Amino acid sequence: MKKRKFYPGILACTAAVAVASAGIGQAWSYFTTYAEASGGYTIHLGDRTEITETFTEWTKHVVIANEESSEPVYIRVRAFCGSQYTIAYSGEGWTLGGDGYYYYNHAVDGGGVTGALDLKIENIPENPEDKESFNVIVIYESTPVKHHPDGSAYTIEETDWSELLDTGSTESTGETTEGGDAS
Repeated sequence: MKKRKFYPGILACTAAVAVASAGIGQAWSYFTTYAEASGGYTIHLGDRTEITETFTEWTKHVVIANEESSEPVYIRVRAFCGSQYTIAYSGEGWTLGGDGYYYYNHAVDGGGVTGALDLKIENIPENPEDKESFNVIVIYESTPVKHHPDGSAYTIEETDWSELLDTGSTESTGETTEGGDAS
């Protein structure tokens, strides 16, 4: 019987291949997950609403528009101001909910707008020139109109407000005119 000799070169080569193949999985995953692209398309990842606020005679007038390409939404609004003032809400198509929000009674289709919600600031100082500046913060939210299996839309009372589409922009597009410094 002949004894086989292991050559140190072959043994070293086999060891090098074994070590190199141990890290090939990580290297291969890099090459399979790394990608680069050029060009592109605009995609829309949701619906968008926009608030318009104007201020006249101590009343903030709020209107919310649903972007043209958006799906129908329900909208709710709530306002806050300093404790020395109160806000009286009024507007056609708006109803006070049990949670302090005012709900627009109709779905707002893409390209549609709500009716105006007027926020009248009360307890104004007798001499408005001596007043301090103040803010009236308006928060609004929208949620998609869902449908029953028969195709009829959920009513505003049935709507799940935990699925918000848009909480609106953070800047008002309106302007202040005579009678106050509210924003």
